[in-house]
Amino acid sequence: MGFRNFPLAISAVVIDLDGTLLHTAPELAESANRMLRDMGRPPVSQDLLMSYIGNGISWLVKRALTGDMHAEPDAALYDKALPIFEKHYTELLLQSKPFAGVVQGLDAMKAAGFRLGCITNKVARYTEPLLQGIGLAHYFDIVLSGDTLPEKKPHPLPLLHSAKFFGIPVDRMLLIGDSLNDAVAARAAGCPVFCVPYGYNHGEPVDGLDLDAVIADLPAALKLIERV
Repeated sequence: MGFRNFPLAISAVVIDLDGTLLHTAPELAESANRMLRDMGRPPVSQDLLMSYIGNGISWLVKRALTGDMHAEPDAALYDKALPIFEKHYTELLLQSKPFAGVVQGLDAMKAAGFRLGCITNKVARYTEPLLQGIGLAHYFDIVLSGDTLPEKKPHPLPLLHSAKFFGIPVDRMLLIGDSLNDAVAARAAGCPVFCVPYGYNHGEPVDGLDLDAVIADLPAALKLIERV
């Protein structure tokens, strides 16, 4: 299924956080390496750690410990590692920066009358201070973190919940993201999805995903949508 009749008729735009709005990978990778160092383990390259990002912090920690995308580490080891990671990430959190075009894109979407939301798999204890601290929180009418609802992306629930919040049909809401999680969630919910090519799709190009468009940056989305 695809939405190909551009410009798409859209009332609200929901946007992913890590890899779409903010370049958080350097801080996530550095936190993982500080965790490994504190545990007497060798560091991992930033490129490899970046490929581990996208399913939430628990999976990042598990992958850093095992060197595998899907393996479960020893439970006691994980329980020891997670708070160490969290301590370091809390210290580094506000060093993240918006990607080029993000602020301009958000300003332009607001000016055009689109309602905006942020949907992320990051837990709320990081999402909310991050959006506030970087100065992006005021753009969003709704923010859904990975632990806000019983399910997170790639499950469609956050998208369906957002459409209900906005009071619009789900096909009038656009998701802008950077990964397979976003594409799968959007298709399951029945809403259009654009992806940016600069994010964290486990090191894979987004061109191969089931998308309605690949956009260079947030402002480019405005050429493909019109407000209804």
